[in-house]
Amino acid sequence: MKDMVTVKHGKKSTANERQNRYFSEDFKRKKVDEIDKNITSIAEVCREYEVSSAAVYKWIYKFSGMRKRGVKQVVEAKSDTRKIAALKEQIKELERAVGQKQIKIDLLEKTIELAEEEYGVAIKKNSSTQRFTGFGTTGKDTIIP
Repeated sequence: MKDMVTVKHGKKSTANERQNRYFSEDFKRKKVDEIDKNITSIAEVCREYEVSSAAVYKWIYKFSGMRKRGVKQVVEAKSDTRKIAALKEQIKELERAVGQKQIKIDLLEKTIELAEEEYGVAIKKNSSTQRFTGFGTTGKDTIIP
């Protein structure tokens, strides 16, 4: 005996096709267990197997020890798996951004290096350069290369 009837993805079945579908008790228990463990959500089960939320709640009331009859889950928590996947994607995006910034830094440093060679002027401030206080009253130090 099959656990469930296969649903064609991308194509919604008609009311007549849905009338004849049967989900075994084992299948229902498995889906309720996944909902209880936040592996999947009620909405995902409804979409995936084209079943109404009322039917899924009936499964929950019948097979879940964690839920009480009459209590509806308003906000469905994300599963750990989905949270981890989202965080991994965020890490990838941040690593890409850091990589791009590093390339930009390298380019700017090379540009400064080439400009210093071309014009013979120290553009970067080095701690080893001497400071010249100057004779004027600007109040600013002047760097002597």
